[in-house]
Amino acid sequence: MTKKGRVESYYAGAYWGPRKETPEECARRTADFLNFLEGCDPFLAEWYKPAKSLKEARKHPLMPPDSATLTELFRAGVNRADAGGIIERLGFSFWFDNGGPDGDVAELRIHCGSYSDAVPNSCVMTLPRKGQHAERLLTVQVLTEVVRGMVPSWGPDWAFATSYAYYQEHRKAASDPFSLGWVTYLSDRLGSVPPLPAPVRVESVGDKGTLIVLTPERFTASNQDHVALADRVRELLDRAGMLKPLQAQQ
Repeated sequence: MTKKGRVESYYAGAYWGPRKETPEECARRTADFLNFLEGCDPFLAEWYKPAKSLKEARKHPLMPPDSATLTELFRAGVNRADAGGIIERLGFSFWFDNGGPDGDVAELRIHCGSYSDAVPNSCVMTLPRKGQHAERLLTVQVLTEVVRGMVPSWGPDWAFATSYAYYQEHRKAASDPFSLGWVTYLSDRLGSVPPLPAPVRVESVGDKGTLIVLTPERFTASNQDHVALADRVRELLDRAGMLKPLQAQQ
């Protein structure tokens, strides 16, 4: 629960710096990620094109992923100047969900192909906040798998799964290259993760980076032990030089 007594909601996100890519390349990455999610949980195996209503959306499934359809969705999400011209450097974006009702739905917001510091690239998945799907998905096993799957699909600098409450109440400094969450992936480009205290679990993600899992149980912003543990891990990462701006580490 949050400080106001509300149930905490969760999301997972992958983030990376400027990377010029075409709509076709963004579509390929999206297809890879959707195919991966299909194997994570049945609830993440259905996705639909944006529509005015749930009934209308269900007429236009995105699974199995079709490269041509995804490419056109990205093309439609291009940024335009006031005069109508395309601003290529700002990349492409679109939003869609898996057709569930309010509160019991997963949503994906993807921004890809930006090579401007003004608009970061990201893939953010909001998770259901209530119901049987939430109970099943909001576990360390599922969210660890989701964050791991973001790495080969998007090649991020960092990725995490956490609660909105924790992110909002414990915001990172503007200069920090990443946010710490319940489950956090850090690319090797950010440095080497130091030894961390129990119950934190640290795992390698191939030759790409490192996964940090703070707690085996659900991490919440209302649990002061959880918050204190996150503060300690953040302090150790800072001592290891991992909170320097990314440019300063290269």
